[in-house]
Order: sequence, then structure tokens, then C-alpha cells
Amino acid sequence: MISIRLNTDDVSRIRFAFSPLWEAVTSVRALSNNSFGSVHGPWLRKVRPIADGDDLTLLRALIPPVGYIPDFITPAPPRRSTSFESGLATVAATPHELVVSEISQLHAETPDPLLPGLIADPAGALTQITAALRSYWQRTIEPDWARMRALLQEDLVFRLDELAAGGLDRLFRNLHPSIRLTGDRIEIDRPFFSCDGVPLAGQGVLLVPCVFTWPAGLAVTAAPHVPTITYPPRGLGRLWENQQDTTGSPLADLVGRTRAAIVSHLDLPMSTTHLAHALDVSAPTLSVHLGILRSAGVVDSRRDGRTVLYYRTALGNHLLAASGTTTLHESA
Repeated sequence: MISIRLNTDDVSRIRFAFSPLWEAVTSVRALSNNSFGSVHGPWLRKVRPIADGDDLTLLRALIPPVGYIPDFITPAPPRRSTSFESGLATVAATPHELVVSEISQLHAETPDPLLPGLIADPAGALTQITAALRSYWQRTIEPDWARMRALLQEDLVFRLDELAAGGLDRLFRNLHPSIRLTGDRIEIDRPFFSCDGVPLAGQGVLLVPCVFTWPAGLAVTAAPHVPTITYPPRGLGRLWENQQDTTGSPLADLVGRTRAAIVSHLDLPMSTTHLAHALDVSAPTLSVHLGILRSAGVVDSRRDGRTVLYYRTALGNHLLAASGTTTLHESA
């Protein structure tokens, strides 16, 4: 069991964030630990034919199927949401002594012939690692990032509502079955504790929903880094579900084909830009349809920073389920 003690400063600094860089890193492990029949099976079937390359060979050396991963390749996001490039810039700026220390620790636990060369040349190692992460991200994660981001945003909205409704007790009670808040301590059963040492008081706690944390469940980082708990987001099973084909359905007869398609696509919150791209309609046309659906109570919206996200309401879910639509088959 891991125990993270909270003082007054820690409690005031508990925050949530998510990171596209973290998704790229943890997805390398998912490639090794998931099957086509798992939650991530649809993603695996899509990326396996294009995933292999020199970049993945390097990343597999740094990110073994189990055990320690160097923490400098998953820097703590400074804000609730950051870009992939800003995460890479943080990795590129890692002090060379930390690169040597953490890769040396990895090599001691999980030896790999590529690691001694990285240890011997930390500046060159950072150049190789950031280049490998960028090319791997572009092939395997970036095409689906908008959908992943929507799921992560939805999780953060729920968690913040839990915090507002029931305080820290309710937040940690519903975060993950292995996590509980006991007095002034966060206690965690069966985590992977990624580095040695006791968390320093007053740093706060960072809570990071991460799609590819599943099926491991939890990852915990502590000293010398900010104590960080990574957990699977709610609704993960919906991430790779295909949208329903509403063509010729009773719902399409009722509201029209375009509006029915909008309702079908909103199984996760989406922006107008994302929806317009997915449906191949212009943003002004989409806005008109969204306005009608919102007035009818079928969809609603919320603001996330500068972005407005649309989501299906309970009425929209009921209409979609009752229309008898069929699921589109995924291409191989």
C-alpha cells in the first residue's frame, strides 16, 4: 500500500490535468499488454500495421511492458490541458543528470541494449526521444486525439462536480476502487510506484485521467516529482465504439438525416469544428442544426475554456436507443 500524507498546502494544491504526451507514452505499453479483444482492441487493429519503426523500437526500450518508466518522459502538465508540443518541449529541457539517473535506473531494472548509448549521451538521448515520440504520436495517437480529449474533458467535468458536491471524501471515494482518503492520507492499494522516496510535503497532488492506463488501473509517481495519481477515465468503454448508422432510421425520419447523424456522433462531447469534420458539413450549417436540437432538448452544450462542447442529453440518448439504429462496422 502507498500512503500520501496531505498537509494544508497539499489539500489546497490538489488539481486535475490531462496530457496528450502521457497518452502517447502509456499507449506504447498498451501495444504490448492489450489484445484485439480488449477495450483498446479497435485502436490496436488500426495502429498495429503502422506502429512498427525505429521510433517504436526506441520507445519500447524506454517503456517496457511492466515496471519502471523514466518519469522525465511524462512531465507534470502545468495546466488542466496542454498541447503535445508543449509536453515535448518540457522533455527536451530535462536536466541531463536527471536523464542519466532515470535511464540508469530503468536499465538496472529492465536491461536493454539501446539504453547504455542513451546514458552515455544524454543530450543526444533527448533529441532521439523527442523525435521518436513525435513521429509515433503522429501515426498512432493524433488521428484519434480529438475523441480521446473529449472523453478526458468529460471525466474532469464529472470529477469537479463530485468535488463541489461532496468535497474530497466524495472525490476520492469515487475516483478508483483502489484509492481511499483516510484522515489526512490518500491510501492506494496495488499501484505501481514509479520512483523511490517519500513525497515532499506541500507539493499538492496531481490527478491525471489517462486512456491507456487501462488495464493496469493506476500509476503513482512521487519524490522527487509532484505526487501524481494516474487513473482510467469514466466511460472508457465508449471511446472506441462506432457511431450508429442512422440512415433510414425512425430518428432520421423524425429529425432529418443530418440531425440524426449529429445525435449519433455525440456519444462523447464534441466541438463544432470536430463535428463538422466528422460529418463533412460546413460549420454554419452545423450550428443551425445544433441550435434546433438544443432548443428541442436533444443536445446541450458547455464551455471548456475557449471551446464550446456539445453533448447528447438524456432525451437524445432515449431517442437514439428507441430508433433501432444499427452500429456501423469498423474498417479493418
